[in-house]
Amino acid sequence: MKDLFIDLETSSSVDLAKCGVYRYAEAEDFKILLFSYSVDSGPVGTVDLAHWENIPMEILSALTDRKVTKWAYNSAFERVCLSKFLGYPANTFIEPEQFRCVMTWGAYLGLPMSLAKISEVMHLQQGKLDTGERLIRKFCKPGSVIPMKDDPEWQLFCEYNRHDVLAEMEICNKLASWPVPEFVWEEFWDSERINDRGVAIDKVFVKNAIRISDAVTGEIQEELEKITGLENPHSVQQLKMWLQRQGVEADSLDKEAVASMLEKQELPDVVRMVLRLHQKVSRSSVAKYKKMMRSVNADGRVRGMFRFYGANRTGRFASRIVQLQNLPKNHMDDLDEARALVRAGDLKAVKAKYPDMQDVLSQLVRTAFIPGERTVCSAYARKGTSPTAPAAPSELNEGEESLSPKLLVADESSIEARVLAWFAGETWRIKAFADGKDIYCESASQMFHCTVVKNGENGHLRPKGKVAELALGYQGGVGALIKMGALREGLKENELQPIVDAWRAANPRIVKFWYDIGDAAMDAVKFHSTTKAHGLKFIWEKGFLFIELLSGKRLAYYGARVGTNQYGDCITYYGVGVNKQWMRLETSPGRLVENIIQATARDVLCYAIGNLGDRPVVMHVHDEIICEADGSLSLDQLCEIMGRTPPWAEGLLLKAEGFETEYYRKD
Repeated sequence: MKDLFIDLETSSSVDLAKCGVYRYAEAEDFKILLFSYSVDSGPVGTVDLAHWENIPMEILSALTDRKVTKWAYNSAFERVCLSKFLGYPANTFIEPEQFRCVMTWGAYLGLPMSLAKISEVMHLQQGKLDTGERLIRKFCKPGSVIPMKDDPEWQLFCEYNRHDVLAEMEICNKLASWPVPEFVWEEFWDSERINDRGVAIDKVFVKNAIRISDAVTGEIQEELEKITGLENPHSVQQLKMWLQRQGVEADSLDKEAVASMLEKQELPDVVRMVLRLHQKVSRSSVAKYKKMMRSVNADGRVRGMFRFYGANRTGRFASRIVQLQNLPKNHMDDLDEARALVRAGDLKAVKAKYPDMQDVLSQLVRTAFIPGERTVCSAYARKGTSPTAPAAPSELNEGEESLSPKLLVADESSIEARVLAWFAGETWRIKAFADGKDIYCESASQMFHCTVVKNGENGHLRPKGKVAELALGYQGGVGALIKMGALREGLKENELQPIVDAWRAANPRIVKFWYDIGDAAMDAVKFHSTTKAHGLKFIWEKGFLFIELLSGKRLAYYGARVGTNQYGDCITYYGVGVNKQWMRLETSPGRLVENIIQATARDVLCYAIGNLGDRPVVMHVHDEIICEADGSLSLDQLCEIMGRTPPWAEGLLLKAEGFETEYYRKD
């Protein structure tokens, strides 16, 4: 046996979508109902565990045999569930290296991550059956009654389970011409180990943050009810109707829409007050506390927060359960004091000191993540235990020393700007990074032909350099500056186009890089050929446009062809667009460059994670890595490892800086 394709149907009282598979499988009433499998793409067998059938011994043995590769769609689900089924100790799991994920293979090639959608896109003969959702609701929810084995609905459920294995095998067969490189699978396994390890949360702090938030939210709701007279002012529809009666039309009341409305000076005072109260009560960041408590495992750790290849093409990570990619920044001077008051649950003291309590709770979200208790050990995990289950202080062996729990937090400095300058060969920028200078000041100096010093000579020009750096590197214009907050920074509309012109004039090699990339990609698609530019390969093959990066990874654009827009010829391809619909999209030289730079920056991050080996990485957020201090790694070592240039990126200057902390925060 070489390959084993598997699919499970399961049941648990925990909500899988809200809490994740680790908490789902931890539930006492978790069980596997059906187990379908195929050995080496042979006939599919289905084991009805709900009716006391047994998995064949050779299959049971293969589930933990390192020589047998297990394939599944979203394989983390099968791996974690089978670990529980096979009797693994709490919070220990089958090794990630034993599994490969069909969903990840599709994502690597720019295809949808939903099994139903990829079946449709690839025109599978064994596509996912549309009866699945109904049958899952019927048999997999708490309180579900399992019917007799020969019940027609149950037999249809068995066929649904069997059909998913057939779909997995057909997908792999169709994608066989474009395998995932082995080093990408290694990155996938690294990511799964981070998910298995999880990160500890301060449950006392989180519980009291929820209690305080609920109390403050209730008071705001009461105030809104008094002002508006609405039965439920938190209802978007009711609030829109109230605003309409005040003469204010609102298509949306999301965060951006409300912020835009508040910028209008002509709003009536009562409307302004209601919108500000609505902002406070609608802060999604505060809801993250409840997500933490829903998903935390019995050992106080939240697991499974990272989706490998969550972003098609670039391969950047996405967050699940607790969204880590949009955590609010903390800019409070008294962060320690505020956190201590909330942790103590002192509502009266907190309200007296902080009028906008929801803002404080929002800034404190990061601080809910803390180091777990660890020890200095000669090996990453002592024999017979899992690295995901650290020893308690009472379990110390002779010669081991208890550590003061700390997190090590380090960030790749200006990684996208560094990668862009390196690819384009923009020498003044490369020199600025080599000399450790402030890139915003240096950019403003180049743009305005003068010396700009932060909080010093011509310091008023630094904000213009900053917003230009953040907005213009990927062929952005005035619209990009506005989206990046140029007007909120105090810049005037008539200043924006000159800033665009000045930035492009100061970065001629980057501008040339945009068009070199655009021309190479267009030629590859137009002439069904392979082209090269700046060390990158552009390959058209059977409807795909591939961009082969220096790391060896490929960016994939499915269904690539030449289309037209208001600017002339453009490349179009299939991807996820408006309302998460699979549709034809168009790209541009700047967007291709953005994909290349972000994918390369992501590869640098994965290179660092790989070099950290068994060191306890618990989170990574954008270009930041967070580790538990367990004695195997110092902050200086973490920064040195993150600062190493990958062998495929000769000449790329990297720099990582960090700090130690008792809870997660921004420095």
